[in-house]
Amino acid sequence: MTGRRGIGALSRSAKDGILGALRTTPKPEARGEAAQAARPARKRNDRFADLQELKDIKTQQAVTDLLGVTNPFFRLHDGVAGATTHIDGRTDINFASYNYLGLNGHPEVAAAAKAAIDHYGVSVSASRLVAGERPIHRELERRIADFYEVEAAVAFVSGHATNVAAIGHLMRPKDLIVYDSLAHNSIVVGATLSGATRRLFPHNDIDALEEILAQQSHAHERVLVAVEGLYSMDGDFPDLARLVSLRDRYGFWLMVDEAHSLGVLGKTGHGVAEECGVDPRDVDIWMGTLSKTLSGCGGFIAGSAALVEYLKFTAPGFVYSVGMPPAVAAAAIACFDLLEREPERVAQLRANGLRFVEKAKEAGLDVGSSTGLAIVPVMVGDSLRAVHLSNRLLERGVNALPIIHPAVPERSARLRFFITSEHTPEQIDEAVAITADEHAKLAKAGFGIKMAAALAKATRPS
Repeated sequence: MTGRRGIGALSRSAKDGILGALRTTPKPEARGEAAQAARPARKRNDRFADLQELKDIKTQQAVTDLLGVTNPFFRLHDGVAGATTHIDGRTDINFASYNYLGLNGHPEVAAAAKAAIDHYGVSVSASRLVAGERPIHRELERRIADFYEVEAAVAFVSGHATNVAAIGHLMRPKDLIVYDSLAHNSIVVGATLSGATRRLFPHNDIDALEEILAQQSHAHERVLVAVEGLYSMDGDFPDLARLVSLRDRYGFWLMVDEAHSLGVLGKTGHGVAEECGVDPRDVDIWMGTLSKTLSGCGGFIAGSAALVEYLKFTAPGFVYSVGMPPAVAAAAIACFDLLEREPERVAQLRANGLRFVEKAKEAGLDVGSSTGLAIVPVMVGDSLRAVHLSNRLLERGVNALPIIHPAVPERSARLRFFITSEHTPEQIDEAVAITADEHAKLAKAGFGIKMAAALAKATRPS
């Protein structure tokens, strides 16, 4: 299907069919040239409520309301979300949290954050460049650098902005950026901001990447290849050893986004380098976030001292942003302590993820290319069905959210399950059984976009 899509992921033609019964005026293009000419000139103070983009969202909401499908997004949680969460006064099994190692809410982490507030206050109030550093900033960045066995690191106050700031600032219009087709939005936005030539290669297809490099890298001053350590939509990871080999051959900068792989991949949670047996110093730019395993918010870049010095003095996303809140920095440091002291958390997370994948396959569910390492999609293939499946699961005590177009292609709509080290085998087995049961019921009923379009056609006034 083609056409603009929103929350419900319907094509414009399908959407028009569903809402045909609700329309009281013809579409603008059917009114003729005279009506178009008579349209009043745009006012300078048009309301945001008149934005066509917002109207598209409202239209999609009307579609789901018509079909009795509740919006599954922005569910209200009360308390710490981990293996379980509290929604509407009830405790549900939770698969919608990045709390991979159960460190968010850990007493040691909470105590560290509270102590930092007592000592430094809630905020450092201004940019570190102009208002000065705090020892806790330098301690956090030293821990990150040591973790990756590199010279230095710098922490940003937003994970998304870390990629945008670093890529957008390092690369220039005469450069080339090549990234995986499933790369995170922050990588794409940073690449776009840079003005560099952009090319993407099919997901995890290193041969296709090499072909692009062989054909185009020589024509550009700087070349950056960006991949993720663990892909957040599919739960798989790249062949880092081959990427390093290509880097040595073609001389590009290799950037690895470890947002979801820190604390997850590798025997001791040291990420994709440990998982693939690669020296982390063979990667030019390590990027990561503090919001997953490290139970805070913000991001970081780790690598050579020269890279970090350049970003700290010149990257707008760092220079013009407030410094990391002390409580967040302290919490992340405490998480590093626990990760190094209790590697069994990583082992339990891996066991839980593999169990989920094994049970899901036994139940006939399609988990795509997931390796079972913390992230497991259950492929549905229809955005409307994925949304309703999420709601049906919540009714039975399982919280897992849908991923729909445009975040993924329509045919790849899915539910996404985030596994933690704290999930019990019983919780995993129950969630898989409920998902398989409800998925089969919706498939048998034919519930989805095609059914919705047929319903609209049948109810449209003649």
